[in-house]
Order: sequence, then C-alpha cells, then structure tokens
Amino acid sequence: MAGCEQKEEPLSVRFVKSWGKPGNAPGEFNEPIGITVDHENNVYVSDARNNRIQKFNAEGSFLLQWGKDGDEQGSLRRPMHLFAAEDNLIYVPEYLNDRIQVFNPAGEFRFMLSSGDKSDHLFDAPAGIAVGRDGRMFIADFYNHAVQIFDAGGNYSGKWGKKGHEAGQFNYPTDVAVSGSGDIFVADAYNHRIQKFDSDGTWLHSWGRQGSAPGDFNVANAVEIDERDRVFVVDFENHRIQIFDNEGKFLLQFGSQGNGNGQFELPTDVAVGDEGYIYIADWGNKRVQKFEIH
Repeated sequence: MAGCEQKEEPLSVRFVKSWGKPGNAPGEFNEPIGITVDHENNVYVSDARNNRIQKFNAEGSFLLQWGKDGDEQGSLRRPMHLFAAEDNLIYVPEYLNDRIQVFNPAGEFRFMLSSGDKSDHLFDAPAGIAVGRDGRMFIADFYNHAVQIFDAGGNYSGKWGKKGHEAGQFNYPTDVAVSGSGDIFVADAYNHRIQKFDSDGTWLHSWGRQGSAPGDFNVANAVEIDERDRVFVVDFENHRIQIFDNEGKFLLQFGSQGNGNGQFELPTDVAVGDEGYIYIADWGNKRVQKFEIH
C-alpha cells in the first residue's frame, strides 16, 4: 500500500558444508585462526601452529599451501587474521614475527610491512589487517593496544589508541575491517565490543559488553563487513557469530558450542565472499565451515 513502509525480510543462515581435521597434511589444520576469500572465491586459511597458509576453492578442495616455521622472507610464525585485497593480494599478519607479509594468490612473496627498528610504529603481535579502497592499511596491534596505519605505498602514517576502556581506547584489539564508505571497525576483543571510527580515525560509536545475550560478547575476536555493510562479529567464547547493521543494531546470531554441523568450538574468524557465502575458522574443531545467508 502506498505510504506504508515495507518490512525487511528476516535474515536466516543455512549450513552448507565443512572441511578439515586435525593434522599437518594438506587440508588438515593445527589451530586455523584466520580466513579470507579472494574475488575469485578462493578461500585462504592461516593454519597457525603449522605456520602456513592453505588455499582452497569454494567447495573446500585443497589447491596449494605456502610457508614454514621461520623468520626469513616467506616463512611464517603464527599467521593470524588474513585479508584479501581488491587486487587479490593476501595480507598475512604474523603474531610471533611482528610483521605483515603480502603474497600473491600463488603464494609468491610481494612485500612486507615491519618495523625493523625500535620506532613508534613497532608492531607487537599484529593480529589483523584491512585495506581500504584508498589503499591505506589498518593493523590491529594486539599488545600495543592500537591501530597502526600505513599509506598505499607502505609508508607509516600514524596510529590511534592506547590501553584502556574509554571510547577510542583498546584492550587487546584483534581485528579490523573497513566499510565501503571508509569507516573503520575494530574488534576490541577484551573490552568485548566493536568500535567504529571514521576514515580519519575519529571515534563514532561502539557497541557490546561482556555477556551472552544478543549484542553482548565474550571476546569479540574478529570483524568482517559484507557488500551490504552488514557487520559480522566472531563471539569467541560464546561459540557463535553475530550479525549487525553498520550502526550496531543486532540482526541475527548463529552457532552454539559443539562439533556438529553449524556448531563451533571457539571460532576465531569470519569471511564473506562475493557470492554471499560465509566461511568460519572453527579453531577448536580444526575445520572450516561454510554457510549461506538469506
């Protein structure tokens, strides 16, 4: 009827499939922490204790792997939350090597972000990264309780944040995401909240508190933005994924503790592909799970 608002259809999520089991052979995992999807719908998983990246197609078929334990170029030590950029370059933060390595989809090294010296932008366990449409890189720096920023040329350009519980402060941030409009969302893990900033780093909004009700978190471990600007948050110790609009309005949650289809044991990361499928790094169950959102 004219003049009446049309209600949005409620969201629903359907389990599609899972893959992986404990081990170190191709397709097996030892602490899968990070996950991302490139624009050809390939899935990359940071297999943290195996110190490697594994690449799969969208159906979970193993394609290739790269990395080994070490600190030389191309080697990895505890790779964390991954990011696939518009050009399909794969950004890999390393928790124990205090650097970001960047690879092409074949696993070939391209460049590195690292401190090298003891300057103000020294990483201390970088945990997550996102690249905006302008090419700027935003890094969740876990032990420095900050977001570090590099320009599109890889030059350090500043940071914001310090340890604390007030607006704009962090308590072990673990991940970051950038929306299409350039707003930055930070998984402020142990403050159990998501913080939202504009493209200049001005604090805009936050939501969440410690708890288990919808909209509460028990370690907000990872954040992802889809093409509709919906915000996906990994709620680590509540063994679930929560979905919000970009102002923090709760939309949906899915998952519970367990090892059945659609259940999680301490999930650590979420990725949403161009086709709308959701991929979860199910850390405790040492597998990847795939879902469809409607």
